[in-house]
Amino acid sequence: MAKPQRMPTSARKRTPDPYLGVALGIARATRPAMNMLRGTVAVIAALVVAALSVRNAEVQAWSESVPRKAHAAWSRNPDAMLSLGMIEIAEVMRDRKRVPASVFGLIDDAAVRAPLASEPFLVHGVQAGLAGNSTAAQRNFEAAQRRDPRSLPAAYFLAEHYFRSGDSRRGLKQVAILSRLAPGGRQSVAPYLAAYATNRANWPELRALFRAEPTLADATLQALATEASNAPVIVGLADARQRDAKAGWVGILLPRLVAAGEYARARSIWAWVANVPVGPETLLYDPSFTKPNAPPPFNWDLASSTVGLAERRPGGALHAMFYGQDDGMMVRQLLVLAPGSYRLTMRVAAGATHPEAFFWVLRCAKGNQELDRVPLARTASGWTLTVPATCPAQWLELTAVSADLPQQSDVTIANLSLNRERHGA
Repeated sequence: MAKPQRMPTSARKRTPDPYLGVALGIARATRPAMNMLRGTVAVIAALVVAALSVRNAEVQAWSESVPRKAHAAWSRNPDAMLSLGMIEIAEVMRDRKRVPASVFGLIDDAAVRAPLASEPFLVHGVQAGLAGNSTAAQRNFEAAQRRDPRSLPAAYFLAEHYFRSGDSRRGLKQVAILSRLAPGGRQSVAPYLAAYATNRANWPELRALFRAEPTLADATLQALATEASNAPVIVGLADARQRDAKAGWVGILLPRLVAAGEYARARSIWAWVANVPVGPETLLYDPSFTKPNAPPPFNWDLASSTVGLAERRPGGALHAMFYGQDDGMMVRQLLVLAPGSYRLTMRVAAGATHPEAFFWVLRCAKGNQELDRVPLARTASGWTLTVPATCPAQWLELTAVSADLPQQSDVTIANLSLNRERHGA
């Protein structure tokens, strides 16, 4: 049976900096890519300390409720000894102080009583690292992880060790373990992996990691999607499973691209994830209201709010019910029409209730400026809308406006068609 490789007492006394404190300051490293990954581990370090604190709090609660058992545990029970020793190490490291020799002695005693415990290997790995013996440190941390594969500290120290030695491949594997074990680990790690992903040279390692850790891939892609400039990174890293219209990153990235005015790129990515062919001839997507799988904004965004309810009807129609209380949008789609004139036609089904509440609106996405507005009743015979050269993308909206006396309105629209007028320019 392997034993923790201890460092001489003299070496332990010459360690002014706690190893965890060093890890928490690893962002000072000179290599930018490693900074990002080491930053990931630094975030997890706080979770490791928190986990140890919870464990120690449980022992303390037991101490208060069962004094005699607690006294026996503190004096002889190795689990309680290890819990006390680890939390004391965490506390002094947090405060950047020297670990007292008595604490190491407590861990040593516990190791004798519990030879299969992982904590003694962790402690002696820390000691070895402080003394500059990275080989012994790695050996101890790996031994700790073999004994307890769910050990947060073991994964943390191994990740820090691998990144410090330049082995990012194995370091990323430990980050994946940390992300699974630590509460909120994926959300904590994802922003740092996203920063690491902005360097194309790191993509092969990340692709391998994401294949093994799909949930971590999802969290990282969502973190990347918060910046429109990361769109090429997401396209480069998303595998077949993540190239899905329902993937979490899609609903984050597309609105940001639109807000940034990158309409062509947004539409290209939308078509990519929705697996739909689009080209210059595609003026309006799903005019028959029969293709719900493609997401907004380049497909219909149907209201379901205090304003009202819009829904697709079997047979290819749009049903819109306006509650009559709050003005607002019922249906909208983002278009990328070239400058010129267009004709929108449709059929409003018989039996509509208060159709005068509904209006078609054309709005420039850039600046949200309203270009035209026409009552729904007037569009049955066709509506000519003009796109100026200063408007690269347009919102086509069906809105509803309340009357002086609130009243519910109800319409069904079919045979919607948008075509460019040949004389328009």
